[in-house]
Parts: sequence; structure tokens; C-alpha cells
Amino acid sequence: MVGIYNQSISVRKKIHATEVKLWDFISSPGYLNFCHPFCKESKAMSWNNNNHTDELIYLNNLKYIREFISWNEKEGYTLLIGEKNKKKSKVEWKISSINKETYLTITVYPYFLSNYPKIISALPYKLYIRPKLEKYLSSVLEGINWYLKKGEKVPRNAFGKHSWFS
Repeated sequence: MVGIYNQSISVRKKIHATEVKLWDFISSPGYLNFCHPFCKESKAMSWNNNNHTDELIYLNNLKYIREFISWNEKEGYTLLIGEKNKKKSKVEWKISSINKETYLTITVYPYFLSNYPKIISALPYKLYIRPKLEKYLSSVLEGINWYLKKGEKVPRNAFGKHSWFS
């Protein structure tokens, strides 16, 4: 089940790695186990040229399935994420290079409030959903950068706890 996406949240971070090294990392099965500060466990359900699906179990035991719907070698991918048999949010991961520096941008199109008119959903979205998702995405990007820079697994809640996932 896919929601109608009328809002999005994007966070971009400079990553201390080459585009190739970043792609090799974020396209490998189970990579979230090393870099995601709210990940208890991530396991590939299917990981081959035609199908990429994994399960992400958060620290609070919430289980999300990530179903990849587009896969662009060395550029990024688009996926749907959410609980099994429930509404899913769309997420885009994009690698870019600006002045020989590597950036990773994650954009989330949340299903929360997606069935409501924008005029009704705007305030809760702006005051609650956007800040929560920005904090979450910043922590995920910081974790990826940490791992690629230091080669060390990111500690749980390394950049602060998150009320939805910790």
C-alpha cells in the first residue's frame, strides 16, 4: 500500500568518501548494521540484480520492510519503507558530487497525513513530522559518514535518542 505523497523532507550531508566507495557501501546487503544509529538489526530478504528487499528492526523493535523500486548504479535508489502490509513512505537516496566533494541526499515522502488536504496537514506536518524526520535523516547520514570515515560501527543512539525508533 502506497500513500499519496504531497509533502517531502530532504537532508543532504557531505560524506568523507568517494562516490564509488559510498555507492559500494550503501548498495551492500546489511550495511545498515554498521552505520544506522537506531538499527537493532538489518537483514537482506532478497538482494540480487532484479530485487532488493530488506528488513530493518529498530532499537524499539519496530520492524520495517524496505522494498527498492528503482536502482541506479552509482547514483542512488528509491524505496518504499513501512510495516508489513501497511502504508509505506517513499524514500530517495541520491549521491552527488559538487566541487569534487561527495554528498548523499535522502528525501522522504512520508505517508503520515498524506490522505488529508495540505491545508489541514500543514501545521502538524511542519511542527511535528518535519522536525522528527529531519533529526532522523541527519542521524542516519551522520552514521554513514562516521562509518566511512572511521571504519567503526556506529554506537546505538550515537547522535541522540529518537522517540519513534530508539
